[in-house]
Amino acid sequence: MALKFVSLYGSVRSDRQGIKLARFLNTQVKSRGHELDFVDALEYRLPLLDRMYKEYPKGEAPAPLEELAETIRGADGFLIVSGEYNHGIPPALKNLLDHFLEEWFFRPSAIACYSAGSFGGVRAAVQLRATLAELGMPSISSIFAVPKVQNAFEEDGTPQDPAWERRVGRFLTEFEWWAQALADARRNRGVPY
Repeated sequence: MALKFVSLYGSVRSDRQGIKLARFLNTQVKSRGHELDFVDALEYRLPLLDRMYKEYPKGEAPAPLEELAETIRGADGFLIVSGEYNHGIPPALKNLLDHFLEEWFFRPSAIACYSAGSFGGVRAAVQLRATLAELGMPSISSIFAVPKVQNAFEEDGTPQDPAWERRVGRFLTEFEWWAQALADARRNRGVPY
């Protein structure tokens, strides 16, 4: 069954390399027959959080927040693509996530992380799990970590090593399973609140 995913990428740096990983993953998700919306923090340029989306009167939130809320509410799951900045989450990604709350609820997330070094962003991924759980979209157990991302993919997301296409399969299969299970639960049982 085709699912609808939202891919969130949170780097706004001028020489960002993780965009190549995001493009690779977006292509992989679509090749599996799913619908995908790509949310790039650089394109939205949200201000630092002052008011959450839910704190605006209905219909009065700024247009980018209304657009994002609609995209988020329509998703079956969220693919989070995160770099590692000083062992932590990129600030633009955290800011994007924090603008919303209930919109994320009862859908899984999957973390793909990267770094320029050897650890592949896993230290940020560990912190990100706590944030995602608090936002009501707990992450699947697998993490897709990419070390030395600057050398792993072409600009368009084509992998330098075809092994990346094999490695991503299990990660996406697990993500699909959780997204389908929770979609079935929402459809058959509703949500508790």
